[in-house]
Amino acid sequence: MAGTFAPSASVRGLAWGIDGTALVMAGAILTIVFYRMGQDLVAAGFLVFAIGEGVILSSSAMDLDASVPFFGAGSGLWATALALISLPPVFAFSVRTLGLLAASMFASIALQIFSGIPLTPLSSPLPFFAYPLFVATFAGWIWTLLKVELPRIQDR
Repeated sequence: MAGTFAPSASVRGLAWGIDGTALVMAGAILTIVFYRMGQDLVAAGFLVFAIGEGVILSSSAMDLDASVPFFGAGSGLWATALALISLPPVFAFSVRTLGLLAASMFASIALQIFSGIPLTPLSSPLPFFAYPLFVATFAGWIWTLLKVELPRIQDR
């Protein structure tokens, strides 16, 4: 989210590149964790999230106008991921509600882009106001994961 407020395109690209790479890694790890816990829909959600973040990551250093198709595809995948993660009762109701609200906003963004409206990652009101819900959902996931005993991931 820091890249949204960056003073220049190069700083924004760097911030989004670092952030996106970390989120792809986190999505891959959480896919494995939730799959091993038997939470297949949540695991699938984190897998779709990692793919969507990878699509968006591929355009992080591009001109904003050129990145619109990537952002539309990534937003659609984010929406799908958030729904898959938020529907099963794995996280607290409030966290799931935030995730579903963010999912609906990103689905709206994707549909608008797919229908020809050139929304960029910095457009307002959407997606600009979707990001705080997205980050609040992340915070809820982190809070939950810090509270529960997770199965250990070991090399096999």
